[in-house]
Amino acid sequence: MAVTSTIVASGPGWQVTDVVCGSGPRDKPFEEQHDGVSIAAVMRGSFQYRTRQGSAVLVPGALLLGNAGACYQCGHEHAVGDRCLAFHMTPQCYEEAVAETAGARSITLSRASLPPLPQLVAVLADAQAARDDGDAEAFDELRMRLTGAVASLLAPPSRRRAPSAQDERRITSALRHIERHAEDKLGIAALARLAAMSPYHFLRTFRQVVGVTPHQFILRTRLYRAASRLRSGDEQIASIAFDCGFNDLSTFNRRFRRVTGVTPGDYRIGKRTA
Repeated sequence: MAVTSTIVASGPGWQVTDVVCGSGPRDKPFEEQHDGVSIAAVMRGSFQYRTRQGSAVLVPGALLLGNAGACYQCGHEHAVGDRCLAFHMTPQCYEEAVAETAGARSITLSRASLPPLPQLVAVLADAQAARDDGDAEAFDELRMRLTGAVASLLAPPSRRRAPSAQDERRITSALRHIERHAEDKLGIAALARLAAMSPYHFLRTFRQVVGVTPHQFILRTRLYRAASRLRSGDEQIASIAFDCGFNDLSTFNRRFRRVTGVTPGDYRIGKRTA
């Protein structure tokens, strides 16, 4: 049985690991225990998951859910291997997400898993992109988005309150700060403090008011500024990338092409994809 687990990001009370498993039908499953609350997104492959909350075959796009201290088994009875992006949190860390989710009442994960759902597509795609780009800065926000989504999906349906005028003023102050300091490291906790909100309330309200998450807005602001400088001068592409807040040139190139469809060099000379 070959399992590798690589830490891709961490913070107070949470950690994200990239888990690659090469187990197959010949490998006998064994009992394990969740150290904290676990939400693992299946990115590739499939496997059987069994815990007290139930059992399921987990496939790409599905979520494994595990309560702190719960025992479980993972098996590969039908095929070899899988890859997951696993979010591990202390119970307190998860409880904060539940407390900020409208309609959520229980701090216990009541199900063993969630199937691939439309509500999870965006956050899982962003998580995979952050892993591939080595964007550790994105994972604090992604952790909150994912735990909030899980708490919401497990909660009874409720009506979401529209942002108040005070909420809009606070989000505007954060937006202006991002505009002035887009090239700096801008963590969601610091932005939430600036807006006088809890991180979860800030993330939810920012998305309601702006239409994208704080990290997505920061990234798009950086890319827009880089695009403007590429067209208006002959500075080195690396210098523009670093000045606009990107710490790695290859990451900048990938993200720029993902958004515009062309490389920074081709964008500068006006080329377009078909």
